[in-house]
Amino acid sequence: MRQLSGLDASFLSLETRTSSGHVGGVCLLDPRDSPRPLDLAALRDQFASRVGLVPVLRQRLLEVPFGLDQPYWVDDEDFDLEFHVREVALPRPGSDAQLTEQVSRLHSRPLDRTRPLWETYLISGLAKKRLAVYTKIHHAAIDGVSGAEILTLLLDLTPEGRPPASIPEFQPEQPPGWARMLANAGRTAALRPLDTVRISRDLIRFMPAIGSVAGPWLGRMLRIGEHDGSVIPTAPGRPPATPFNRPVTPHRRWAFRSVALGDVKTVKNAFGMSVNDVVLAMCAGGLRRWLIEHDALPAAPLVAMIPVSVRGESGQGMLGNKVSAMLAALPTHLPTPAERLAVAHEATQIAKARRAAIPPGLVENITDFAPPALAARAARVVFATGLLHRLPPFNLCISNVPGPDVQAYLAGAKLLAYYPVSVVTDGQGLNITVHGYRGGLHFGLIACRELVPDLDALAGYLIDELSELLAASPDAHPADPADPADPAAAARRAD
Repeated sequence: MRQLSGLDASFLSLETRTSSGHVGGVCLLDPRDSPRPLDLAALRDQFASRVGLVPVLRQRLLEVPFGLDQPYWVDDEDFDLEFHVREVALPRPGSDAQLTEQVSRLHSRPLDRTRPLWETYLISGLAKKRLAVYTKIHHAAIDGVSGAEILTLLLDLTPEGRPPASIPEFQPEQPPGWARMLANAGRTAALRPLDTVRISRDLIRFMPAIGSVAGPWLGRMLRIGEHDGSVIPTAPGRPPATPFNRPVTPHRRWAFRSVALGDVKTVKNAFGMSVNDVVLAMCAGGLRRWLIEHDALPAAPLVAMIPVSVRGESGQGMLGNKVSAMLAALPTHLPTPAERLAVAHEATQIAKARRAAIPPGLVENITDFAPPALAARAARVVFATGLLHRLPPFNLCISNVPGPDVQAYLAGAKLLAYYPVSVVTDGQGLNITVHGYRGGLHFGLIACRELVPDLDALAGYLIDELSELLAASPDAHPADPADPADPAAAARRAD
């Protein structure tokens, strides 16, 4: 049994009639050299041998009476692996467009809250004899880093796999009764006055630090450009309006692309930036082109929310959410790739400095402070009034999650790439997440189907932007966009 933190429970409030709180990913696999055919039975066997290593996969939510405290993860006495591991077949030879459509539909469906909050689908029928395994799990259970750790538990370093772990037979524990949960809630409530003092003290310390850190940068960065008169802000204010900052529907579109990490590092080294700076510049350039095509390019830069892991060494192997976030200007307003890269770098430097001023644990303390019933009611009011799309705090989320740099296998099949499938909500109808794996960066874009109907075109523009950055790099040549039908090609070029 484990109680959710306030941050974990906040992801439950994401769920509305049009939004779901789960995240996921797609493993693209080559099973041709697998010692055993990868079918539904083999995939279930793989999960059966590993599910005991991740307790939350066999746990369901238990709400505290009257919403007086955070919910608990408790063992599911009726855990049914067959319910969670399923299969879907595409008409052969299935295209990448058919794969994205199937994943979009599967990701649109909410998870059943009466069961453990995850599902996995084996998707067969892809061209070139490939397979895909799509998994979704609720964000209340994992963040990006802990999700990557779960993935490594399911993967192997050889096609033959590892010796089966010695896992005790599953004996579900009895969930706590009402009396126990109410007693725990009473103890939590008794500590809230002390929490108020502690949180207020941290907030008071935090606010002047923001001004002292960002002030000098802000004055320099808000100057007017000498040639084109463009404003180059990096301390983001109110985000400009875009077509994807509107109310979302329940329907989703998903797109994916791969690029060679070697190409990204070529740009990084040529301009003295970081890999993440190049990723942000790719996103800025791709979004700029998409917005121009839709006659919707704002004069001001967009504002990106960038999740940041605060999971220390002591938190490795622990599930739940250990994340903070920083807001950075995304220079979609600048005309050239080099300018966008330079400002993306400076914007992230300011964002990092501002985030570093936040006292450790402040975000978690604030989310733990409010009773769940009050927090849930506040969330319903926010969604009902449309506040998130009327005054969105940012335009989109851009996340970069590191992954393994060695060849991996899933149930004997060779892992070619892992593509993220994230979450969108009212006011933020577009999300771009990147996952690193074996010499490649694998982009997964998710959007509201009606707000961004041509999401695949936007995904292609990201690759075009990297080619332009390579062309602008000294002693470098633009690379061909990675073929989404063969995502391993990017990794091979980087080897």
